[in-house]
Amino acid sequence: MTQRRVVVTGLGAVSSVGNNVKDSWEAVKNGKCGITNITLFDASKHQVQIAGEVKNFTLDDYGVDHKLSRKMSRMTKFLMGASIEAVKDAGLEKEDIANDTTGIITGVGVGLSSELETAYQKYLDPNSGVNRIPPLTAPLILNNEAAANVAIYYGIHGSSYTLSTACASGTDALGLGLDMIRSGRMDICLAGGTDANITGFSIGAYQALSALTNKYNDCPEKACRPFDKDRSGFVMAEGSAVLILEEYEHAKARGAHIYAELAGYGSSSDAYHITAPNTDGSGGAEAMKKAFADAGMKPEDIQYYNAHGTSTAANDSAETAMLKTVFGDYAYKLHISSTKSETGHMIGAAGAIEAVLSVKAMEENFVPPTINLENPDLEHGCDLDYTPNKGLSCEIKAVASCSLGFGGHNGCVILKKI
Repeated sequence: MTQRRVVVTGLGAVSSVGNNVKDSWEAVKNGKCGITNITLFDASKHQVQIAGEVKNFTLDDYGVDHKLSRKMSRMTKFLMGASIEAVKDAGLEKEDIANDTTGIITGVGVGLSSELETAYQKYLDPNSGVNRIPPLTAPLILNNEAAANVAIYYGIHGSSYTLSTACASGTDALGLGLDMIRSGRMDICLAGGTDANITGFSIGAYQALSALTNKYNDCPEKACRPFDKDRSGFVMAEGSAVLILEEYEHAKARGAHIYAELAGYGSSSDAYHITAPNTDGSGGAEAMKKAFADAGMKPEDIQYYNAHGTSTAANDSAETAMLKTVFGDYAYKLHISSTKSETGHMIGAAGAIEAVLSVKAMEENFVPPTINLENPDLEHGCDLDYTPNKGLSCEIKAVASCSLGFGGHNGCVILKKI
């Protein structure tokens, strides 16, 4: 039996560089950084005082009733905004997806919300205590609350899943969406990710782990520098991205604009360390090999690779080793870039926003740059073409994007022109 094909028919994004796909893509394309000093809380006592905050965002701009949006967590608002944009971009109406053949799959990497932090503060305060916990705290701190709200808003009666595989969550959501449509369990899937972790506790926790850079508080736009020898940790960011995945014949029948085909997906587990990737990149390489096998494609079919590229010493060298394992000598001909250098690390939404940007790169035949790459870390093997500081035009027929999460979760998607 012929396998059902899955295509991308809509895109939505909320990021530190733009509250929609157009603005986010234009910023990334032109090397504009969205990392700034933190405004969401008083970070003056933190060593880390920078993040990729979403700016000037309100669901009022999306036509969502304020009485409804005020009952949502910050990460839910981001997912709602990205979903509304993606559904509209796909040319769909509520009645088109208010059924049991449409589903939603959302990746949430951390989910440490400001609502949870506020509730704990009230609970631990001897002057307030348990009786002052806000009444909506319980639903607001559930990671599945974001997808549930979108399903309620649109009347989606199909499967609704929330995945949490750390930084690979958004990519794995796309992979599960691919499988659900191929299997016939869905015809349309809102697949993506969301996170909103810029809180005092969250930044403090990652600061304690020495995972975040604290060396660029006076010049935030220089902080995220993947593959550069002066990198010193990742930059926390927030936001959401959603792709409308649709069965190919279903999309054709309604005359939908098709951006690309989601051709393959692969995943693996390092089984190595709770925060660090295996230094040889073997786990990520296994996920990539599975994705190529799933797509029926060869590494040489890819022109652009959107890197996980976190700007940490461990990731960037391991990811480069991974690419050399999978692509061999062709790795030196491959165009690579890390768009986290512009957006920051959106954790659960990272793989989803990077898939959106990969689709745009393929659509415009343009490789966005890795900014702040001034001195490649050759000592640790970072010697590939990471498209430093300035993007370039070239024909792009197919792209690959990998996400490598804490705990050794690896996910890879392959998209191609149709």
